[in-house]
Amino acid sequence: MKKVLITGADGQLGFELQRSLPDGFECLATDKDALDITDAQAVNAYIQQQKPDVIINSAAYTAVDKAEEETDLAIAINTTGAKNLAQAAKDNHIKLVQISTDFVFDGKACSPYKVDAVTDPDGYYGKTKRDGDNLVAEILGDDALIIRTSWLYSSHGSNFVKTMLRFMQEREELGIIADQIGTPTWANSLANAVWKAIELDTTGFHHWSDAGVASWYDFAYAIMEEGVSLGLLDKEITINPITTADYPTPASRPCYSVLDKTVTWKELRLKSDHWRVALRNMMKELKAN
Repeated sequence: MKKVLITGADGQLGFELQRSLPDGFECLATDKDALDITDAQAVNAYIQQQKPDVIINSAAYTAVDKAEEETDLAIAINTTGAKNLAQAAKDNHIKLVQISTDFVFDGKACSPYKVDAVTDPDGYYGKTKRDGDNLVAEILGDDALIIRTSWLYSSHGSNFVKTMLRFMQEREELGIIADQIGTPTWANSLANAVWKAIELDTTGFHHWSDAGVASWYDFAYAIMEEGVSLGLLDKEITINPITTADYPTPASRPCYSVLDKTVTWKELRLKSDHWRVALRNMMKELKAN
């Protein structure tokens, strides 16, 4: 029986990792109260006591706009926390899976970002994640495994899908940004990829999202269509496409952040479902619950 330590276990990916735990693994699920990854001494003490075989770092400061003000907290969790886990993993010969984000890229591309594309984030959230990833790669060298993902959602926790469903019940009309392009990712899909990467002892930088591309407007429209079809919504409402300029935020978002997954699909011998298929499956879960 192998032990796997999951940080950020109360988040969307942490939830999906726990419920898809493969046979032969014992789960050590921790939130920030059980394990403060920003405290190197606490991390080392926990590792020494529990002796996990694998660490999956799904803990992250993900409040993109707040990160522009709470920079110290974002650095502590996303950069220092990743560094602390990487150093403990190296000292104790433990595999570490670092979960990262499409926000490490500049968003100016016009074709999917390859795993070795230059990272140049335009906000503190992306910068702190990029710096954490680089430290993991520096400390662990060829043993490092960093998996970037995008537009994550799940039946657990707060996310765009559940927010849209609530707004669509409450309002007759919505304006949704149509000039930011990426790929939605069901956290269940990412969790399965993580377990496959661990099984195959995969290393290096990798990308995982569901297949296809969408704007936030496309995503919202699909949520409405699926919601009505499944009986989660009473009726369709008016959804208007708007621009990023129409909805200013403290932190800028990538205009284009589609991830190239061909390397990862090949190495893991695993393909993503199209994001519409994954969305439908997740929303069926919502209805069942």
